[in-house]
Amino acid sequence: MFLFFFLVGLFIGSFLNVVIHRLPRGESVVHGRSHCPACGYVLAWYDLVPVVSYLALRGRCRSCGTPIRVRYLLVELLTGAVFAALFYHFGPTPALVKYLFLAGVLLAAAFIDLEHYLIPNRLVLAGLAGAVILGFVARDVDLWSALAGGAAGAGFWAVVAVISKGGVGGGDVKLAGVAGFFVGWPSIALALFLTVAAGGLAAAVLLLLKIKGRKDPMPLAPFIAAGTLAAILWGPAVFGWYRQVFLV
Repeated sequence: MFLFFFLVGLFIGSFLNVVIHRLPRGESVVHGRSHCPACGYVLAWYDLVPVVSYLALRGRCRSCGTPIRVRYLLVELLTGAVFAALFYHFGPTPALVKYLFLAGVLLAAAFIDLEHYLIPNRLVLAGLAGAVILGFVARDVDLWSALAGGAAGAGFWAVVAVISKGGVGGGDVKLAGVAGFFVGWPSIALALFLTVAAGGLAAAVLLLLKIKGRKDPMPLAPFIAAGTLAAILWGPAVFGWYRQVFLV
């Protein structure tokens, strides 16, 4: 079953690549054949097999030879790995479907933000709709916990946005709110801590290596995604350790 969910993740990752490419450009993610952005060559089905097609083509367009961005391969592999990890954590339960959907939204947001420094509202709204519908089906987080998580996620980054005078964008605030609605309280608190820790560490490394300057923008969505997924997968163990050490 782990292999099955890894393979499912590869194909979902292939679809996420379409979302990542088209959504910031205002294009439909369900209509229109996939094609090479450089020459317009319409891809055949055998050009769209996750991972295999990329490797077989040696990372280049079959028609014009233009290099295919390694992001396509990375998104597919990462989605496969995350799907397999979520299945290992939740097993075949309604909660699994809920968090697979959230993982897709977070990964798409992360890679769009890395490339465009924005998080499309359509993606956030899709995430919110999924949180409401799948949350009702899964019932692993009660309504008040979900509302508290959403308020905490959005509220924290809204405060940071005000203090930093625009250092955090509205898309980041909304994405964190959606993530909080999915995972609820107190899981969102751990997700926020991990987001800040990972983002701060990455910023420090980039500054030391002089890849980024102090005033250069930093995409936050990748760290929101990483922090939230880590909280989902390891949150129960962390909270169990905390209760054992500090509350006994």
